Amino acid sequence: MRLKQDVSPVVVVIFRLVVWLYSLISYLPYLMLRSSDSQSFSECSRRVKARSISGHPSGPYRDVRALRALTTCIQPGMNTLDRVFESSVCRNPHLDCLGTRELLSEEDETQEDGRVFKKVILGEYRWMSYDQVYKEVRAFGSGLAALEQKPLKNIAIFCETRAEWIIAAQACFMYNFPLVTLYSTLGGPAIAHGLNEAEVSHIITSKELLETKLKSRGTINCLHIIVVDDKLKSGSEYPRGISVHSMAAVKRLGAHPENGTSVSDLPPSRRPPCASDVAVIMYTSGSTGVPKGVMISHSNIIAGITGVAERIPNLGEDDTYIGYLPLAHVLELSAEMVCLAHGCRIGYSSPQTLADQSTKIKKGSKGDTSVLRPTLMAAVPEIMDRIYKNVMLKVEEMSVFQRTLFLLAYNYKMEQLAMGYSTPLCDRLVFRKVRALLGGRLRVLLSGGAPLSAATQRFMNICFCCPVGQGYGLTETCGAGTISQLWDYSTGRVGAPLVCCEVQLKDWIEGGYRSTDRPCPRGEILVGGPNVTMGYYKNKEKNTEDFFVDKKGQRWFCTGDIGEFHGDGCLKIIDRKKDLVKLQAGEYVSLGKVEAVLKNCALVDNICAYANSEESYVIGFVVPNQKQLLALAKRKCVRGLWEELCNNPVIEEEVLKVITETALTAQLERFEIPQKIRLSVEPWTPETGLVTDAFKLKRKELKTHYQNDIERMYGAK
Repeated sequence: MRLKQDVSPVVVVIFRLVVWLYSLISYLPYLMLRSSDSQSFSECSRRVKARSISGHPSGPYRDVRALRALTTCIQPGMNTLDRVFESSVCRNPHLDCLGTRELLSEEDETQEDGRVFKKVILGEYRWMSYDQVYKEVRAFGSGLAALEQKPLKNIAIFCETRAEWIIAAQACFMYNFPLVTLYSTLGGPAIAHGLNEAEVSHIITSKELLETKLKSRGTINCLHIIVVDDKLKSGSEYPRGISVHSMAAVKRLGAHPENGTSVSDLPPSRRPPCASDVAVIMYTSGSTGVPKGVMISHSNIIAGITGVAERIPNLGEDDTYIGYLPLAHVLELSAEMVCLAHGCRIGYSSPQTLADQSTKIKKGSKGDTSVLRPTLMAAVPEIMDRIYKNVMLKVEEMSVFQRTLFLLAYNYKMEQLAMGYSTPLCDRLVFRKVRALLGGRLRVLLSGGAPLSAATQRFMNICFCCPVGQGYGLTETCGAGTISQLWDYSTGRVGAPLVCCEVQLKDWIEGGYRSTDRPCPRGEILVGGPNVTMGYYKNKEKNTEDFFVDKKGQRWFCTGDIGEFHGDGCLKIIDRKKDLVKLQAGEYVSLGKVEAVLKNCALVDNICAYANSEESYVIGFVVPNQKQLLALAKRKCVRGLWEELCNNPVIEEEVLKVITETALTAQLERFEIPQKIRLSVEPWTPETGLVTDAFKLKRKELKTHYQNDIERMYGAK
């Protein structure tokens, strides 16, 4: 999608002439340095990436390098997570492994509206080597065993993303303690459900979560709580019968000679895991109700990370990954396991300290990306959409010259990418400052967790000068399914199947999707392979519904998502069975499709489309962009506080007009466009319970939250 530019044709000609001269001068050195067998990414993108091994349009489709057999592990014999990590430690003992920024100071900052926010000033990253991490893992695992944590007995981790999370996880993998993961933003009932269903006796958590989520809600029902922070309050404040330990104390316990980690060999009492043993019971964020525990074996995770790693070229010790997404989410856990397996270093961050402009970073000090300067990063579309909108708002504030240069460079680079060419002059002179927002060294940006709009993907490709690998996977498939090749600059697609799995399309007659459809076969996406997990914990009915084993003994998962395969073997997600609503007049509306389109509207930070089958039109709940809405109110001469503006019918009507224009431009059908909307005063965050940690909409909770507005919008016809 080109950006609108109101520029004199003479300026355009001069700009293109300068770029052409630079390209001409640099072309000869490029030809001389280019190897004879190298190909441009335009040539690579035209290749067939996957084929149907049955010859039928329904598939199953496999990566062209895995037509004979699916890949199951990174190295032969490395079929458990403890072996993979030990191998990495042996290869890279002295390399940096896990890094955390030093907290220099913390202070309260009062805003104009009277609200108080905590601001921090952070120092440099402090690093632990692979060998140091390994020693801590051994000591902590031995300490847990000394606290009577038994092999094959569940242990829970309920903690924010940080180095201690991974150390605890690796200890559990090493000592064969199945790790139950819970999102740190889950509410009391969901936490209690996970802990009670898994019957854990030991919980690993942080001091803050213990005080705010566990103790206060009465969800603790265990023998031992291990707090990753060093300083603890008096144990008398905790429920009787529960022992509270610091992580440091548990490691000291494990380091005692009688517990076996003071010598080179691990204690004889340790029971190493088998490939088929459960490594993780990962509780989903519960976007459709009570969270389900997905049982993931060691071999499942290893197959998944093998497939993901194959799509990231030259992965190794020169790479730095920034970890800030929830480690209880399969996307972040898989990404960090990939990095640890290949000797990369991982620097930890949080959404509140990620960039210089992040909410907890004191003005004038540096965010984590500026200090760490990562080469690898994973992100959910919600975060990339925010970056896109913030940069475009800054473009609007530029001088006429700067804005003109940016728009010319943006549209020119988009043309060049479409033809398979790079634009080094534009990258150096125009996009360098934008790229610096994420450290300036990013070479791979992996998107997952939800659909990424074509506009945002193209923006990230152009302005951050790095490929965006859009992927598709689920907790039930270890986050692995498909990832687009890094030299494939097409948008709206999620790439070909990974080498660890295959994808098949199943006809969904009710929705009108069949594998015989032209020009592209369509249907429900089924994922099969060694990365497909063992099923849901203590939920036989759901296991029977969503999983099956074929005649060859291969396990499959029915995703509920609708996709289509293109001629080159790449998959595009086009619908979701649960998001499809039939209106009163018989039209089918894909709510996810409507939301993906309308999120491109500058006025919209987030949106939930809603439709009742007994009604004839769609409605929507909108989180407006504050800066854009205030500007709209000023143009319409409407005054008032933020809450008053969001409840003002004039503003509501004006926002609806802009949304309608966006929908029509994107060629939505008239029946797909919301006819009425409700503006939300507060943003939707995981803390509000209206979105998951991956910022997926919780439709059930949103419907309950806006029930009165639904009745109003459908009642006042």
